[in-house]
Amino acid sequence: MSIEKFTPNWMTEEHQMVHDSALKMFQSWEPKDEQWRKNGMIDRAAWEEAGAMGFLCASIPEEYGGGGGDFGHEAALLYAQAEANQSGFGGMVHSGIVAPYILSHGTEAQKKEWLPKMATGEYVAAIAMTEPGTGSDLQNIKTYAVKDGDDYIINGSKTFITNGQHANLILLACKTDREKGAQGVSLIVVETDKVEGFERGRNLDKIGLTSQDTSELFSAMYVCRKRICLAQ
Repeated sequence: MSIEKFTPNWMTEEHQMVHDSALKMFQSWEPKDEQWRKNGMIDRAAWEEAGAMGFLCASIPEEYGGGGGDFGHEAALLYAQAEANQSGFGGMVHSGIVAPYILSHGTEAQKKEWLPKMATGEYVAAIAMTEPGTGSDLQNIKTYAVKDGDDYIINGSKTFITNGQHANLILLACKTDREKGAQGVSLIVVETDKVEGFERGRNLDKIGLTSQDTSELFSAMYVCRKRICLAQ
């Protein structure tokens, strides 16, 4: 019995080319996969390779270092990753979630600073919403940020954060007004190499996705307001 390969009807010839090229890269990682599973995460070099191949931020405009494509390009990459059974790569969080937030809500200076670094793999990005005891219920998160002059003081903890160990750039969901419920939730960009008080917890053991970096994060830190992207 033969198995016919499924091709989504939205996939253009260009999307297919991206898929086929990415599939070769993901399949080339197979010899490293056993070690990555033991390590609990893929190597940072894999991110840099994906960036060099143009497989990071594929839907971000070229003026910000991206591939200039659409979300179909991101989906084509995800199809290739699934086909290669390469579950450890957190590229969709990085390229399909964090990058669009910055593109939509960042200042021009922030977009020009962060997105090119994400496109090359110099920066790995994560989004931190889930918390111990509250899951992903953003209205009830406990992490909060308090204005201190031109800075924010952030206190709280997060868990099950994809790319948490590698991340240089984290979109952190927190309360900036604890009296407003869901309306008081903001996203603050944390450059982990540039703030004091940020701490990575353990890389979590999981039943599946064992080569995916999934971490606990803790913060009691100052973040300079002029260096953050704030979306309310």
